[in-house]
Amino acid sequence: MNELMGRDVPTATQSDTNPFETFAAWFAEAEKSEINDPNAMALATVDASGLPDVRMVLLKAFDSTGFVFYSNAESAKGRQLAGNMQAAAVLHWKSLRRQIRFRGPVSQVSTAEADAYFASRPLQSRIGAWASQQSRPLESRFALETAVAKFTAKHALTPLTRPPYWVGYRIVPLAIEFWSDGAFRLHDRIRYFRQADTEPWSKERLYP
Repeated sequence: MNELMGRDVPTATQSDTNPFETFAAWFAEAEKSEINDPNAMALATVDASGLPDVRMVLLKAFDSTGFVFYSNAESAKGRQLAGNMQAAAVLHWKSLRRQIRFRGPVSQVSTAEADAYFASRPLQSRIGAWASQQSRPLESRFALETAVAKFTAKHALTPLTRPPYWVGYRIVPLAIEFWSDGAFRLHDRIRYFRQADTEPWSKERLYP
């Protein structure tokens, strides 16, 4: 007998009008069930030629204004976003057999918000943000370790403030889709969408 037969399909309809409420409910469940990084998400951007690029990042905050992650603005993703401030992302939780994906325009978070989050990071992570020239060629692992040692010594007795190139990005979703696994690939898909972030959400169910 197929192991999926008779298994309940998680519902994606906790809220009829506010997808962020549904996101918060699913995310809370994922925090309890995922072994590693329930906030890990695949982030997609495009380069100057229109070729897509994707990588894993960590979702660091979310509310009704959007989904926030942080990065070096001089990295590949930072340069791609500078040229096209739009992105898509997906979180997949294998333990729950669920995923959420969203896309929309991107804006930088405020300086105060970025400063506050940077200050909350472990010291070694803050040092790493200064030492790493993210996405650029690295001559050797030793060169990176030397840079880390240099900044560790430099800031042993002085506050380590946020590098000017280390910023936060907020994806302001125009579409959010909730997917849950169903028997025989008859999955459950609920999509919320709007034309602008000032407009109310509409909702529809999609074929698997």
